Amino acid sequence: RRSRLGPSIITMRLYSGKIGPIVDDLVRELTAQNDIEVDEELEVRMDLEAVLKEFVRRERQLIDESKDRMQREGLGYSKLGKMRQRVAKEMGFPQQDETLPYLIDQLLNMLFHSSNVAEIYADDATLRKKMTPILRRHMEVETGLDAEVRSKIKNLQEGTAAFEVEYAKVMDQIKHKRGLE
Repeated sequence: RRSRLGPSIITMRLYSGKIGPIVDDLVRELTAQNDIEVDEELEVRMDLEAVLKEFVRRERQLIDESKDRMQREGLGYSKLGKMRQRVAKEMGFPQQDETLPYLIDQLLNMLFHSSNVAEIYADDATLRKKMTPILRRHMEVETGLDAEVRSKIKNLQEGTAAFEVEYAKVMDQIKHKRGLE
């Protein structure tokens, strides 16, 4: 995709503020279509939330560890992506382009092993097909945020330290304002 601000990269990112809406949509979609039958809907919601919250926790741990290593090695902020990849590989955590399939696998695993799911009528492929657009819709928020941040700091030269610092600061402000943290 391209925006008027240049190329835009779609990144999948799970924000803790999106966990509730994702779980609502998943449970509604899968139960309304009789793909799954649940004994206790609240318990299934809590199981799904636990999977997503654990992912967010591990991702924060990954980013913190990446930043710590960069500081110890005296690397600039522009190297965060490479360091993140290296640490993710060591932790057995998915790379950014593998986040969606990884989360779908985790959620399916929970559904198939949960004592709160009475029956699963749909096959694995059908469940994936229904879950993927729900997660994608809630996780593709990054593209719009990126464009908004860039529009607010367009006076800075991309690739410079000042750009990176201001980009991170403005991104955090917008995420906080929208409850996406």
